[in-house]
Amino acid sequence: MAGLALTGYAAAEARAYTLRQVRLPVLPAGARPIRLLQVTDLHLTPNQRAKREWVRGLAALEPDLVVNNGDNLAHRDAVPAALDALGPLLDLPGVYVFGSNDYFEPGMRNPLQYLFPDTGRRHTQVPQLPWRDLRAGFDAAGWTDLTNLRTSLTVGELEIAFAGVDDPHLRYDDLSAVAGPADATADLRLAVAHAPYLRVLDQFARDGYDAILAGHTHGGQVCLPFYGALTTNCDLEPARAKGLHRHPAASADGDPGSSWLHVSAGLGTNPYLRLRVACRPEATLMTLAPRA
Repeated sequence: MAGLALTGYAAAEARAYTLRQVRLPVLPAGARPIRLLQVTDLHLTPNQRAKREWVRGLAALEPDLVVNNGDNLAHRDAVPAALDALGPLLDLPGVYVFGSNDYFEPGMRNPLQYLFPDTGRRHTQVPQLPWRDLRAGFDAAGWTDLTNLRTSLTVGELEIAFAGVDDPHLRYDDLSAVAGPADATADLRLAVAHAPYLRVLDQFARDGYDAILAGHTHGGQVCLPFYGALTTNCDLEPARAKGLHRHPAASADGDPGSSWLHVSAGLGTNPYLRLRVACRPEATLMTLAPRA
């Protein structure tokens, strides 16, 4: 009976969508604050109507910028559902990268396997999802693809320099393509990845990005009260499975680099195991404020 009660609670928590708010001091002194909405790990299937409606409602927050960290899909027919859920947000300035579950179908998996290292290579042995259709929808709406790319956008009165990589969990990231010091002339420098692997975080911190935004971990998904996450499904330590932290990294010449790191616990789960414990699904509204 206790097991059934815990399972019922975990199933309910997986549907208890939550908005977190974070203040991040990264803008030049005197700059007008901007509102950044981070949405990641929807893992949508066509029948998840409540999640779609909740995500659509995020447009009422009127963010200045949307960052999508990938893993939008969990079904081969989910592209229309994902574009519908994100529809009002697609009218706003946005950037995106993809995760493994945009590329490949999810499958049934023993939850205990998440406690052990995962190279992501198993994904190459399962059918692909229609990620090209999802990319076409994002591009047609005007969102900027950051797949192994550096670029810049003007948001409000600010020039923002971006760098992004393809999914590090699948080792699709091409760090050489985005290597080099971040644009010192920009008002803000943001780096975006799906999975927060240390090799990616280290390079972005060394290159001088003010903040790095990632998803993938689901915040641990099943956490212990007063302890936290048991795993991150990557090489990031569980203490930073979600939320705002600093990420220091030493360069080759010994000079330290340091960036803010925000890891979102995301909004979804594997569709075959829609359970969360002590880790509600979330999107994050970040107020980017002046450093002073």
